[in-house]
Amino acid sequence: MSARDRILSKLRTTQIPPPPLPDVAAWFDSRRRHENLPQRVARLRASLEAAHAEVHDATYADWPVLLQRIAAAKRLNNLLIGTDTPHGESLEAALSAPMSAQFGSDPAQRLRLVRYDAKVETWRRELFEGIDAGLTQARSAIAQTGTLVLWPDAREPRLLSLVPPVHFVLLDTAMIHADLHAAMVAEDWKAGLPANALLISGPSKTADIQQTLAYGAHGPKELIVILLHALGGPS
Repeated sequence: MSARDRILSKLRTTQIPPPPLPDVAAWFDSRRRHENLPQRVARLRASLEAAHAEVHDATYADWPVLLQRIAAAKRLNNLLIGTDTPHGESLEAALSAPMSAQFGSDPAQRLRLVRYDAKVETWRRELFEGIDAGLTQARSAIAQTGTLVLWPDAREPRLLSLVPPVHFVLLDTAMIHADLHAAMVAEDWKAGLPANALLISGPSKTADIQQTLAYGAHGPKELIVILLHALGGPS
């Protein structure tokens, strides 16, 4: 038996106990900011705005009015929504309701909703060239990094948030976690993940070889976050 064989044989027969698993929860807990909800909301807002995102406050009752006003100010003609989503149906109902001062008296000036209900191969050109904005619901958010968590599925495919130049995101403020670990534990991510979990911390951006940061280089050029407060206003 050669020296090489003896060494390999010894390595194969030697029982080396595995190292103890690190206490990940304790590590994060010792470094976590134990903030209340208003503080987490404020931290998330500050981080998003620092990354050139717009942040607005609304309730579950009045957010469609706010979205329409923002869209009108930005001269957006249409908005891509998912299929069979509660927020999509709420917006569609609000826009199709009898005309009121909230949405303007001229139906032609109202935002036109486009449902994402076909395979991308059948309407690729319209998706990439004819859509002004998209709307998605965030699953949650991470206050520490100013990050939105999106959980794409068949109702809201990932292209809905990646292709339109303006991306509206609805976020329930009750779903703002302190950090990524807190989000993963509270939402039981280990039970299953989508094909693509999206973590968004602002509009698209890139930096060239000279390290010059540019926003809107690819993907959405604008990120507009609407915070949904349960009690009728900012916490």
